[in-house]
Amino acid sequence: MTVERIDEETALLTNATNTTKNSNYVQKRRRGPTPLPKVQISILMLLQICEPITSQSIYPYINQLISELDITGGDERKVGYYAGLIESLFFVTEAMTVFQWSRASDHIGRKPILLIGLAGSMVSMLLFGLSKTFWTLVISRCLTGLLNGNIGVMKSTIGDLTDSSNRAEGVSMLPVVWSLGATIGPLIGGTFARPHERFPKVFTAPFWKAYPYFLPCLIGVGYVFVAFWITVLVFKETIPKKRRSRTSSTDGSPSPSRVSPDGPLPLRELFTYRVVLSVSNYVALAFLSISFNALLPLFLAMPLDIGGLGLPPSAIGYVMGGYGAATGLFQFCWFAKINRILGEKRVFMTGMMALPGCFAMLPITSLVAQYWGVDALVWVLIAFTMMLAVIMDMAYGAIFMYITASPPTKAALGATHGLSQTSASISRAVGPALSTSLFSLSVQENWLGGYAVYLIFGVLSVASVLLARQLPEEVWEEEEEEEEENEG
Repeated sequence: MTVERIDEETALLTNATNTTKNSNYVQKRRRGPTPLPKVQISILMLLQICEPITSQSIYPYINQLISELDITGGDERKVGYYAGLIESLFFVTEAMTVFQWSRASDHIGRKPILLIGLAGSMVSMLLFGLSKTFWTLVISRCLTGLLNGNIGVMKSTIGDLTDSSNRAEGVSMLPVVWSLGATIGPLIGGTFARPHERFPKVFTAPFWKAYPYFLPCLIGVGYVFVAFWITVLVFKETIPKKRRSRTSSTDGSPSPSRVSPDGPLPLRELFTYRVVLSVSNYVALAFLSISFNALLPLFLAMPLDIGGLGLPPSAIGYVMGGYGAATGLFQFCWFAKINRILGEKRVFMTGMMALPGCFAMLPITSLVAQYWGVDALVWVLIAFTMMLAVIMDMAYGAIFMYITASPPTKAALGATHGLSQTSASISRAVGPALSTSLFSLSVQENWLGGYAVYLIFGVLSVASVLLARQLPEEVWEEEEEEEEENEG
């Protein structure tokens, strides 16, 4: 008599049960998607806009701000080192706390954590705008990361508000509103930085000359302030009290033997194959995407003779704002439709395959600008680069669907997104500092004519495509787990 070994990877459902659930799943699909909770989703989208407004409004002027601090000694080739450090600090400190914030949201609810994150964003942005030294900039960016766990919590909240039938629609809204914020943020930064120079008849007080970058920070804080109070007054908690009471039982350290699908899991039990694979692909995407986004404004700002285009902050704001608007419009109109036609894996693969092109277009554009100047052809190349970046951004929605379906139990959704966001934050901490430092190093040492940075990231982009191939053709079978919970 043969005794079958049973472990955590052994299928627990019989073929007959699987057949029944597959039939239920087909019937569910035929009934069409569940209507989205419009009020809850709308408020969450308002909160999502806060992130890119506060984080990306600094990009059009950060390089000019760094050069004005005299920390570079007047050498513009060194700007990349310090600008990359400022951009990375948020993700370094976020990586220290985002898992704790996300896991706490499983215990006490999503709403309190969201409110703490909004308050943290307001305080840190005001401090950033009032900073007069490099180290006060460092402190303000660190506070932003430490106090803000909203990135992972908002994704968990979307998972709470959607199911397998309507998640594509819910997911498609995240990059849309992120892109709206990514459009507004750089426009605010590029338009309202140094207002005493751009609007001398309006901003005449000495304060605006003493603090030339406070106004864009204040405008961003104003939006977050409104979103904070809308959340307080209107937003409803998305985690049922029954699940929170189970999750928060005893000392918050659940027993490994607990088998309830709603019971919390020990951290080690999150590291299943499908969680690790999904998170690994998300990390690769986050690292390469943030590296490109850090290189882009540096490339646009640096002089022609060191491989840039020499554009002013206002023009950089328009370029990045246009990119954000294009991404948002494309995601809103096409992501859900494309996802249904191609499937999550093909959408993710398409986005990842656009990354090598994004990095390749920057040195090509630089060479054209050096030979013919910043003319119409250069702007066409910039537009094509932004188009590739828009295609790349589709990968976020696809991998988010893999991550949301990967937790071992429903109660581990927040912890899973916390784990993914922690891992992504570490990669995002490394990305800007590494990419901008490699830009400066390539120029200073004349590696490959100053373009070595693009070759390095091009090779890494190709490697990420090979990792993406390991994902299954369809997302994990979360639909069956949901059906089981509903029937139970």
